[in-house]
Amino acid sequence: MEQMMKEERQQREMYAAVWRWHFYAGIIFAPFLIILALSGAVYLFKPQIESMLYHHLYEVDKIGEKRLPLVELTERVNKKYPHDAIVSVTIENDANRTVKVGMMDKGDMVFAFINPYTGEIQGTLRADENWTEIAKKIHSELLIGGTAANRFVELAACWGFILLATGLYLWWPRQSFSVLGTFWPRWRANKRLAWRDWHAVSGVWMSIGILLLIVTGMPWTGVMGEAINRVATATNTGYPPFAFSFGPKPESKVVTKDVAQDVPWAVEQLPVPSVHKHKAVTLSLDEVYAIAEAKKVKKPFTISLPQGEKGVFTVATSKTKPWENATLHIDQYSGRVLSDVRFSDYGALAKTITIGIAFHEGRLFGLVNQLINLVFCLGLVFLGVSGFVMWRKRKPKGVLGAPRRVKDPQAAKTVWGGMIAAAVVMPLFALSLAVIWLFDRFVVQKIPSVRRFLAA
Repeated sequence: MEQMMKEERQQREMYAAVWRWHFYAGIIFAPFLIILALSGAVYLFKPQIESMLYHHLYEVDKIGEKRLPLVELTERVNKKYPHDAIVSVTIENDANRTVKVGMMDKGDMVFAFINPYTGEIQGTLRADENWTEIAKKIHSELLIGGTAANRFVELAACWGFILLATGLYLWWPRQSFSVLGTFWPRWRANKRLAWRDWHAVSGVWMSIGILLLIVTGMPWTGVMGEAINRVATATNTGYPPFAFSFGPKPESKVVTKDVAQDVPWAVEQLPVPSVHKHKAVTLSLDEVYAIAEAKKVKKPFTISLPQGEKGVFTVATSKTKPWENATLHIDQYSGRVLSDVRFSDYGALAKTITIGIAFHEGRLFGLVNQLINLVFCLGLVFLGVSGFVMWRKRKPKGVLGAPRRVKDPQAAKTVWGGMIAAAVVMPLFALSLAVIWLFDRFVVQKIPSVRRFLAA
């Protein structure tokens, strides 16, 4: 009997220790996870939203018999906007779509949309005024922009892992098992218990999907994303070493993402070869387009223009199915294809991440993919809101109402051990743990008024 009582006491202490971490993670990071979920839900439907909002820019009224050369189209854009430097041209797959011409206007990207049959410029759109791009910036940088905001988004995602793990531990049945309250909410429970059931049960049903969204979003992050890139490069599971048909891998400090648009994640860090000027005339856009067609690059694809005399044309496509990814670097003078990397060339890690990114963006299997991800996004929002309601219902007046500090040192050490194990994989999370320990050690434990405010 005494042993049973001891085990029950240890279980209660472990529960309290895990709950304390779950509580603080939710209070601090759940609002930001809600922002990420809502902005991500908007970006999921980028094709439909843009087609509706920018129909007058994206589509032509009537499909003509013959398309004008790209050279002529860009000349018309250049004539109308002589102070803007043309940097890219995007050709869509649908015959009724305009050609998108990217221009730099004092450091800002502006797109002109031109009818490929008549040469009429149907209008322009600044990249930072596109509603889906605004949603994307909120999703990746909380709209603020900059490194600090990006790192905070990554930190929120890291703590999303912790919320899921601690939430599943708190949900795990410890006494007699019952479907009601475990896999299905109790409809006739009192309001506080009903909220607990809906929060816990929704978390269980949504956990795998939310985890997938967090994991597949990590390659874009600043710290974890760079770490993943280094692992892929070190293990030859990213872009292949034979990606360069002209010879050894160039020792270039310029990577593909710095000089081209719409490049797949797997080749963002691909070094860009430089070329030597050996004749006065460079290839025309139509000649580059013909090379892309001959190489069977799937539309839509973007042709990024060379940057300087030593630059190259880059043809890239990443907005369709993962297995249609292509990235070509082309000598601007000879037309020689210097680098041609397809999905089939990627290493195992790059293929996995590319498929994951397509799932994350809702491109992997069309509308069904979008709707599934929407459910997960809304589920994450509900978890954040229901957690807030539960806190407000139990919070004493005038204090934060945090779960009590655990008195059992073994329970505290066990939970800290789990946190440290997670920190080994997530560097930013490790930094936040250090901040939490310092705050607890030198603020909470030293200042009585802070301790009273936090008390349950």
